Amino acid sequence: MTAPIQIVIFGASGDLAARKLVPALLALAGRDGLDLQLVGVARSPLDEAGFRARLRAEVGEGARADFDRFADRVFYVRGDVAGDLQGLASRLAALAPDPSTGRLFYLALKPDLFLPAVENLARNGLLRQEPGEPWRRLIIEKPFGHDLASARALNRTLHQLLREEQIYRIDHFLGKETVQNLFALRFQNAIFEPLWNREHIELVQITVAEELGVGRGRAAFYDEVGALRDMLQNHMLQILAMVAMEPPSSLDPETIRDQKVAVLRSLRIPGEGSCVRGRYTAGDLDGASVPGYLQEEGARADSTAETYVAVRAEVENWRWSGVPFLLRHGKRLPKRFTEVAVQFRLPPIQLFDAFEGDGPACRMRPNHLILSIQPREAVALRFGVKAPGPGMAMVPAELTFSYPDRFGGPTAPAYERLLLDAMQGDPTLFLRDDEVEAAWSAVGTLPAGPLLDYPAGTWGPEEAERLFHGCEGTWSHG
Repeated sequence: MTAPIQIVIFGASGDLAARKLVPALLALAGRDGLDLQLVGVARSPLDEAGFRARLRAEVGEGARADFDRFADRVFYVRGDVAGDLQGLASRLAALAPDPSTGRLFYLALKPDLFLPAVENLARNGLLRQEPGEPWRRLIIEKPFGHDLASARALNRTLHQLLREEQIYRIDHFLGKETVQNLFALRFQNAIFEPLWNREHIELVQITVAEELGVGRGRAAFYDEVGALRDMLQNHMLQILAMVAMEPPSSLDPETIRDQKVAVLRSLRIPGEGSCVRGRYTAGDLDGASVPGYLQEEGARADSTAETYVAVRAEVENWRWSGVPFLLRHGKRLPKRFTEVAVQFRLPPIQLFDAFEGDGPACRMRPNHLILSIQPREAVALRFGVKAPGPGMAMVPAELTFSYPDRFGGPTAPAYERLLLDAMQGDPTLFLRDDEVEAAWSAVGTLPAGPLLDYPAGTWGPEEAERLFHGCEGTWSHG
């Protein structure tokens, strides 16, 4: 790309811009062929020098040299997304008079401001993109609606103002290298794809465990969404769709997204007993006492928000019928990790002695494929081997691939990849309108269930173990 690009961030004085977006743009600005400008828009009473100084302080010491090289391309416009944007339009035109300049508008805003912002941008002509004119694209953060009806209403209004190909609904989990590696792992390796079905896979676990609670005043936001809307409806269902999708006929973005939508439309949650909700109480974590959710700053005394959700779901199609997908997310758990654990079935006849620890009724499943997404970026294949000696006892073993070990360092942050894709007009890793609606439709069938307490520093309500049936196993601890 040789034409100039303006990145316009609404909510530029917020936490997301400083921690994620600006560092990603700094990394991209060093690439050949990228001519970038960053224009921040916020209500904070700052001038341009003040905005630059604030960003420099917040991006962290490791990024400050990059920021200094980019600082003269960072600009600030004080304004309200619902106010007069003619000043912004004039400033953008003055900063980049090249008629081929593309513009990417990023709404790092509260969800209730999405529509007013888009309507105001359209009213001021900032989203207009006629044939032959430079591109105009819009990135919208989650949550996209709070249920199926609101997501549909938001989509309808957006489509009145701009075309679907201009809308980039971001889910930063899809920008993680390990999540994208699901494509290569499944579809380019013959040792996996023939086994990727109900005949060989017994169950799939998807876990997003967090040690953090909702401190720093985030409880007020969390009261409105809870764990289900904050994590399961978007991030976790996106991972599920990539695990379960059928092979696409090509890497064309719409072909891939068609297959993901098909999975989400096939997703079923059987009913009562298939969902467990919980909320952390005071407890000990890493040797320190932490407050319960209701004691967090900003939490309402009558809050019904869950901080833990576990679900047993099924994908009712030819490939996956009868295979449970167990999804779990919780805050204030003992360990932070995100992983996909694919558990393979046992061979039909057991010729060797049981694994150590096997009970009389259930045998340990020796074969797992573990995709670690964060903080460890790795893939592990677990299997059984014969222990040395005259007996025929089995012991577990593991083969591991690690991104840092193989490629000499951590992978690029998710926002770096996603921002670059949006600039290039590649929507593969962004959510389409029907994809969002299919995800909301799936979770809309979840039974409410009671809100169970669990002490901070534990693995959540004990009732979540009952989502495993018979000898299927138990939740992973990373």
